[in-house]
Amino acid sequence: MNEMTFTRRNFLKITTSAAGGLMIGINIPTGARAAADGSAVEVNAWLTIDPDNVVSIVTPQTEMGQGAFTAVPLMVAEELDIPWENVRHVFADANRHVNNNNLYTTTSTGGSTTVSMRHPYIMQAGASARERLRVAAANRWHVPVEKVVAKQGYLTAEHEEQGTVQGTYGEFAADAAAVTLEEEPAIKAYGDWWLLGKDIPRLDVALKTNGTAPYPIDITVEGMVYAAVQACPVPEGKLVSYDFDAIKDMPGVIAAVELVQTKDVPSFTDLRSAVAVVAESWYQAKNALAVMPVVWDEGRGASISFDSMTAEAMSLISSPGMVLLDEDGNIGKGLDTGVNQDAVPGLIEAAANLVEGEVYSRPFEAHATMMPPCAVADVKADRVDVWTFTQDIGRSLNEVADQLGRETTNVFLHQTYLGGGFGGGYNMDVHRQAAAISAEVGRPVKVIRSREEDIAQDSQRPPVWGTYKAALGDDGLPTALVTHFVGEEKMPVFSQRGVANMPYLVPNRRHEYSAVANHIPIGYHRAPGANSNGFIVEQMVDELAQAGGWDPLEWRLKMTEGNEPWQRVLMAMKEKSGWTTDMGDGEGMGCAVVESHGTIAGCVATVGVSRRGQIFIDKLQYFVNSGYVINPLAAREQAESSAIWELSHAMFGGLVLRDGRIVNTNFDSYQMMRMPDTPPEIEVHLEMSEDQWWGGLGEPTGPPTPPAVANAIFYATGTRVRTTPMSQAAL
Repeated sequence: MNEMTFTRRNFLKITTSAAGGLMIGINIPTGARAAADGSAVEVNAWLTIDPDNVVSIVTPQTEMGQGAFTAVPLMVAEELDIPWENVRHVFADANRHVNNNNLYTTTSTGGSTTVSMRHPYIMQAGASARERLRVAAANRWHVPVEKVVAKQGYLTAEHEEQGTVQGTYGEFAADAAAVTLEEEPAIKAYGDWWLLGKDIPRLDVALKTNGTAPYPIDITVEGMVYAAVQACPVPEGKLVSYDFDAIKDMPGVIAAVELVQTKDVPSFTDLRSAVAVVAESWYQAKNALAVMPVVWDEGRGASISFDSMTAEAMSLISSPGMVLLDEDGNIGKGLDTGVNQDAVPGLIEAAANLVEGEVYSRPFEAHATMMPPCAVADVKADRVDVWTFTQDIGRSLNEVADQLGRETTNVFLHQTYLGGGFGGGYNMDVHRQAAAISAEVGRPVKVIRSREEDIAQDSQRPPVWGTYKAALGDDGLPTALVTHFVGEEKMPVFSQRGVANMPYLVPNRRHEYSAVANHIPIGYHRAPGANSNGFIVEQMVDELAQAGGWDPLEWRLKMTEGNEPWQRVLMAMKEKSGWTTDMGDGEGMGCAVVESHGTIAGCVATVGVSRRGQIFIDKLQYFVNSGYVINPLAAREQAESSAIWELSHAMFGGLVLRDGRIVNTNFDSYQMMRMPDTPPEIEVHLEMSEDQWWGGLGEPTGPPTPPAVANAIFYATGTRVRTTPMSQAAL
C-alpha cells in the first residue's frame, strides 16, 4: 500500500547492490544481551534463545489480521532450524528501531511486502544466528565449524576423541551472541526449505479467540481520562470557535482542547484542525462534544458533491487528457509501446471497426475497520508512552515526537494488535491527537473515534471514472487502444495502476488521465488503484472480446502469449473452473485477471440473478500466482479475506458526498457484507511460477473480484453493471 510500482526491476534495485550482492544489514550485538526476565539471550536483534531452547522472534510489522506475526517468525525459524513448537512471537521495540538507525530495516506494514520484499533480510537474520551458534559450538568443542550441524534446535559434531558431541541452542546462545562472522551466510534457495511451504496455523489465533490479544482500545493507564474528537465535517475546514462554558458542568467533563492544524492542507498523517472534549469516560466526552456549540469555516469543500465531481469528470473524459506513465512509473512520459503515442488517436479515428466504451465509475469508499481508530498517550516531562492504531510503529513514533517537539529517544510507542487495517493504519493522526491532548491536560488520555467520525474523517479510497476506444483488426483483436481515466487530484498514481501497465498485447496503446478538484483526504486502501481500475479494465476486456467474436477467457490467453505468469493463471482458470459463458437465463459465469503487488490473480465468479434483480453470488474461484508461497494456509486465508473485503465495498459500499461532507457515516447507511451475503463456496488455487520472483498475497485477489462478478451478471442478464455498489443496479 505504498506508491512504489512493484516490478521485478524495482525488486532487484531494492534488494541488490550495483555489484549484485545482497544489501542486508544484520545487527551484531557487542555482547550477550539478556531478555527482560534475565534468562534468555539475544543472539541478534531479531531473536533471543532461553535455556529451555525456546526462541522468541521479533516482529517489526503490525499484525492486523494478515498474518505478519506468523510469517516473520516462520522465515526466521526456517533458517535458524528450530522446531516450530519452540517458537514464540514478540513485539518489536519501536524506540529501539528508530533510535538505532532503523534497526529492523522497516516497520512499515502494507503493500503486501512483509514476505515478498523483506524475506531476504528477515531470513538472513535467522541464518546469521544459526551460523553464530555453529561457530560458538566449534570454538567450545575445538572442531572445525564445517563439522558442526545445526538442526532442530541442536548443535551436533563428531569429535576425534569424544565421539558425537551435542548441545542445545540455548547452551550456546551467550557464546553465539559474541561471535562476529567474517561474512553473512546466504539464505536458502526454494527447494531447500524444511518449514516454509507447509500449512502452518497462525500464532495469534489462540490469543484472539481467548481475548488476551491487546488492542489499543484495551489499554488502560493509571489516572487515564478519555477524549472524543471532532474535526470539521467538511474536510479541509477549520475550527473557528467553540463554547466550552455550555458543557463544562455536564457529568464527568474535564476540559475542551483545541487541536491546531499547522499546514494549510494537511496530509493524512498531519494533525487536522479539530476540538476535543475530555471527560472521565468516553461516553461522557462524546455526549458533551455532541451538544457543545462549535463554529466551523467549511472552506472550499462546502460546494463540492459527488454529483458535481461526476459532472466535471464527464466533461473531462469527453476530451483528450494528459498522456502518462511509462514502464518505470514516471508521469507524463508515455507508455513504452515502441510507437509514437501521438499516432494512436489517428489510428482510432481511421478504424473501420471501432469499439467505443461507455463510462464506468466507482465512488469514494471507506476503510470501515472493525476497530475504530484509537490511541492512548501518556505525556510526562521526561517520557512519552503511546499505544496507537498504526501500520508503521516507527513512523508513528516519529510523528508523536514531531507533534510534541520531543527527542525520539524519550518517546516509547508500544505495539499492539490492530483491529483491521486495509491501509487505514497508515492514514491516521489519532496518535498525534492523543499526544497533544495528554500534553495539554497533564494526564494519560485515551482517544476513541466514533464510527461516524472515523468514516467522515477517513482517508478515503478515491473515485474513478474510465472509458476507452479501440480499433479492431480483421481477426477481431485490437490494433489500437486509448484509455482515459479521470481521478482525483492528490494521488494520480491511483488512476494508472492496472491500466497503463496492463499486460495485453495491443500493438498501439495510449493511456490518458484527467483530474477533478477534490477536498476529501485520499489514502491507501487494500490494493490501491488496482481495486477500482480492475473493475473497469476487466469489463472493458470482456467488451472487446465480445465485439471481436472471441470467448473472453480465450481472448485473455491470446493477448498475453509469452507472458508465463499470466498464462499459468489463465490456463488454470480454463482447466479447473468449468468455464462457460452459456449457463442459461438468470445464471452467468464471468472472469477477470488483475496484477497487484507483483501477483497475478484471476477470479471466476458464478452468479445467479433473480427475476426481481437480486444478485446471488454462488461461487468464487481464485487462481493466484505470486511466484512463491511460504504458508499456503495463510495464502488461502488472505485470498478469501481480500476477496470478501473488495466484494463488500463493490456490492454494498459507496460513500455519499453532499455539500462537502460524507453523509453515510455508520453501518446502517454504509453497508458491509454480512454473513448471509457471503458466497457459499470459495476456492483458492495457488499456481506458482517458482522462478525467482516474489509477489505479495495480502491484497491481490480483491481487484479481480468485482469485475468477475459484473461480467457474470452480464452473461446472466445481458446488462452491464458500470458502477458500484452493484446491489443497486437496475437488473
